[in-house]
Amino acid sequence: MADDGGLSRVQQRLTAIPIAIKEAVRGALAKSADEIVAAAKALVPVDQGALRDSIGWTWGDPPEGSFVIGSVGGGNELRITIYAGSEEAYYARWVEHGTLEHAAQPFFFPAYRLLKKRAANRVKRAVRKAIRENWGGR
Repeated sequence: MADDGGLSRVQQRLTAIPIAIKEAVRGALAKSADEIVAAAKALVPVDQGALRDSIGWTWGDPPEGSFVIGSVGGGNELRITIYAGSEEAYYARWVEHGTLEHAAQPFFFPAYRLLKKRAANRVKRAVRKAIRENWGGR
């Protein structure tokens, strides 16, 4: 076999990096979504708990009938959607934004603002680590 000067090794590393980055970003996004959901659940006003229990996240599209609070990423594969509301807790947007008779009691946007920088930094660190580990520099 002819010596290619290490070109095949470089090509292997370059092929492995996007796969490693995708997995690292998935983990970082999931951990960040868990934190945002936990913070939103801690901030939401609780009467009987239906609204609190309806707050969650999923990859891709949210469950039918829920109020989409936020969505991060592209495509369904790396897109996390944070949502609140259900058939029972249909009033999520009214609690968050208020109505003419009731003042807003925001629970999502304060949680999101509190944790968005941490989430972005977590994703950046995960990407850098995946590149470093798959390029061979540890």
